[in-house]
Amino acid sequence: MRWPWRRALDDRDAALDEEIRAHFAMAIADRIARGESPASAAAAARREFGNVGHVKEATHDLRGGAWIEQLAQDLAYAVRSLRRAPGFAAVAILTLALGIGVNTAMFTVMNGVLLRPLPFLDPDRLFVAAYAPPPGPFLNVRGLYDSDFLQLLAHDPIFERVTTFHSSTVTLTAAGEPASLRTAVVTPDFFRVLGVAPAVGRPFMSSEAGPGRHNVVILSDALWRGRFGAKRNVIGTSVMLDGTPHTIIGVMSATFDFPARTDLWTPLEVTVSSHETRIRTVIGRLNPTLTRTQAQAAWPSVAAQLGTAPELHPRTFVAELIPLKDVVVGDARRPLLIFAGAVAFVLLIACANVANLLLMRVATRDREIAVRAALGAARMRLIRQLLTETLAIAMLGAAAGVALAVAGIRMLLAIAPAETLPRAGNVHVDGGVLLFTAGLSIVTALLCGLVPALHATEPRLRASLVNGARTASSTHGRARALLVVGEVAMAIVLLTGAGLMLRSFHRMRSVDLGFRPASVLSATVDLPPNAYRTAADMRDYQQRVVGELARIPGVRSAAAVNWIPLGNNLIAGDFHLEVASRESSRNVADKMVVSPEYFRTMGIDVKRGRAFTERDRLDAVPVVIVSQSVADRFWPRGDAVGKRITMSDKPGPNDWLTIVGVVGDVVQAGVTSKPDAALYQPIAQTPQPFFLSHVTFVIRPASESPAIAPAMRQVLRDADATMPLRSIQSLTDLIDGTMLAPRFQSRMLVTFSGLALLLAVIGIYGVLAYGVAQRLREIGIRVALGAAPSRVVAQVLRRTTALVLPGLFIGILSSLALTRVLATYLFQVTPTDPVTYVAVALLLAVVAFAASYLPARRASRVDPLIALRAE
Repeated sequence: MRWPWRRALDDRDAALDEEIRAHFAMAIADRIARGESPASAAAAARREFGNVGHVKEATHDLRGGAWIEQLAQDLAYAVRSLRRAPGFAAVAILTLALGIGVNTAMFTVMNGVLLRPLPFLDPDRLFVAAYAPPPGPFLNVRGLYDSDFLQLLAHDPIFERVTTFHSSTVTLTAAGEPASLRTAVVTPDFFRVLGVAPAVGRPFMSSEAGPGRHNVVILSDALWRGRFGAKRNVIGTSVMLDGTPHTIIGVMSATFDFPARTDLWTPLEVTVSSHETRIRTVIGRLNPTLTRTQAQAAWPSVAAQLGTAPELHPRTFVAELIPLKDVVVGDARRPLLIFAGAVAFVLLIACANVANLLLMRVATRDREIAVRAALGAARMRLIRQLLTETLAIAMLGAAAGVALAVAGIRMLLAIAPAETLPRAGNVHVDGGVLLFTAGLSIVTALLCGLVPALHATEPRLRASLVNGARTASSTHGRARALLVVGEVAMAIVLLTGAGLMLRSFHRMRSVDLGFRPASVLSATVDLPPNAYRTAADMRDYQQRVVGELARIPGVRSAAAVNWIPLGNNLIAGDFHLEVASRESSRNVADKMVVSPEYFRTMGIDVKRGRAFTERDRLDAVPVVIVSQSVADRFWPRGDAVGKRITMSDKPGPNDWLTIVGVVGDVVQAGVTSKPDAALYQPIAQTPQPFFLSHVTFVIRPASESPAIAPAMRQVLRDADATMPLRSIQSLTDLIDGTMLAPRFQSRMLVTFSGLALLLAVIGIYGVLAYGVAQRLREIGIRVALGAAPSRVVAQVLRRTTALVLPGLFIGILSSLALTRVLATYLFQVTPTDPVTYVAVALLLAVVAFAASYLPARRASRVDPLIALRAE
């Protein structure tokens, strides 16, 4: 069966052939009529008519549509040509599949995270309104004070609507096992500002944010399906949140996830308190009469009129109007762009490899191309044919690359931490990704095929016909060498970036945290305010649990702390010395409350004085332990023990705390941060519920035992069966969790640089092996004349050096310029770290010379007779 367009072309070709034959017959008849013999008339007419093929092509061009036929012919010839060289086709297709596949996967991620619009109504008109707050331990949220939000709510010339929110954690009961859920507490206009509505039920009403009227809740789709079986009749039923009944009024759609990983939404009433200063994220939808540029120009003057703004120092006041999408994406943009650059290098190296393969291939087709040119094929026609062959390879590579990308994306989503890959639910292969891949394959075909095509069609027809296309031109060799040098240089850049990230990650792992995490297990709970209303209730629960944990067989010690190191929760505040000094003008420290065995359990050294004991009760003298940095700053002579400090701005007689000990500094906020100044108070003497509602229990076993974790879980369950328990984890796992992002970034760059190194080595091997194969006759003659095998090997190694050294030089210079983009992600390592550069250069040199082993070995074992007979 033939396609209709093919039948039409065949019919047109038959008509054209008939027309040419008629013109030819008329020319012969005319000459015979003038007295020429039939034979001479036919010969003269043939000479006059010229190349029939050219005439047919010119006629096709005039009639249009010839390019379709020629493309079909070129593709058919390309497929036949590739079938005759299956080894070449397989290597070229797999190489491009690798390069196109990783680029398709990376574009899919960037498309989902950075390019797709937010799933809101007119998302480009949603902005976060903020100003930079004064430096301080509390005010580190990009947003506005509650008082400023209320002013915007009353009179706002920029936004049509505004909303604010914050995230918290609540305990869900009366719906299966107790669970700790992530909650967004939002003003009633939250969903209207975003332009979304619940898939089931209704949004909040304004009246539901008033006092005593905010006990309603909207569920996420995942929570609705996981806890309530996706039943629509849950609307109107009640669940217990922190022991308080809340009526379910709606369920959001599966595509709505803002703030990220939120399980449910509850209404917020914004009020101003003289005892509490709070900053929250504020989102506004632009007034329809304003453009983005106009709004951003007007916002500084509006922000300057807010109640709190005049208190800010002029040099620290920075009004910001930030697109909501930029806030949602956060810090993910820059690493993704770095990864995109890395995979682009991988594709370029793959293209260089395939271009080298094509140069080797066209060098063996010189005679074929010369014959085609002699038969009338124009140079552009030959270039098009060769590019079509490359396009066929690229398309097949793209098809395999898409399959590779799908598998790679699944793996990437499984290992990528949430903060590195926000909006992960949008990452999937779609029509836009496939269109990108198709365009990329065309660009790849041009990158790979243009240089070989130009070299193959150089006007050297006579030499090719005489030599039988047995010897590649010297320009081919230079082009292949330049391609390999480029591969080496690009591989050096990627290897250097990966080496810097690995060195940085190793430095993070070796940081002295100030405590000994080995073998320590931890479990965190949040005490619901309805069940634990007073500080006395919370202290009783914690002391009871610590006592039971200490009695577990195999446990050496047990303790409790409100803010575990590296636990993503931290409170810092000011304190005052009993005797003020010049050094005490601004005293800020982390504030922790701990049980007596905390320092022993965590392995924190007591430098001077003592740790807390059971005698440090509520009715005893209030005591405090300070960290080494606090003692060194205020009492450099080592006499901190016995001094007194207070946490109160207007201290009474019972507000003074006596320092009873000094402990080593602990890295509390993150492994890349410096140890903070810290104050420790005993749980038994802490009267504020705020410091006690969040607690982490830690135990140090005498020896490793798999039974200790289940026993720890049972103790917590027995203490309060309604309390949701987060997973029990070792402190080592907790520390590793804080380094997920740098570990992920290091793994990605190592993977890409490994692919680049592999492709570069393949390129080096290919050039050397082909060079040895082309010079078998010369090598055979040299061996026959007495050349030692070692000299032959040395010649191959010199060729390797000539390829590697320029690549190393160019790659190192490029790395010095390009790796500066990694400076933000490096820890105790500079982008010009000499150890990394030396190590990378040595690695590539060793691998490159290892790749030259087989060609050198083959050259040293050439049999002169076989080599000469082969020629």
